[in-house]
Amino acid sequence: MKMTVLLAVAATALAMPALAAGGHCDADLKAVDAAISKAKLSDADMTKVKAARTKADQLHKAGKEEDCEKSLAEAQKLLGIKDAHKH
Repeated sequence: MKMTVLLAVAATALAMPALAAGGHCDADLKAVDAAISKAKLSDADMTKVKAARTKADQLHKAGKEEDCEKSLAEAQKLLGIKDAHKH
């Protein structure tokens, strides 16, 4: 019984960072979406932003949250969005 409880606690502790990171990518995607509609970028920069956003969405759906956030980094920079997470 004690071993089962310990294993459950350990599994939960290991899963927490992954669950917490999931919210970051989702929030970052929403922030990029909001900024795109207001952005005044060159066509080339907007193409970069949209490509990064598309790639990030695919990574997010695949559960690759860290890669998702990395993909959004350039888009956020071009859009003037500061990374509030500081990973």
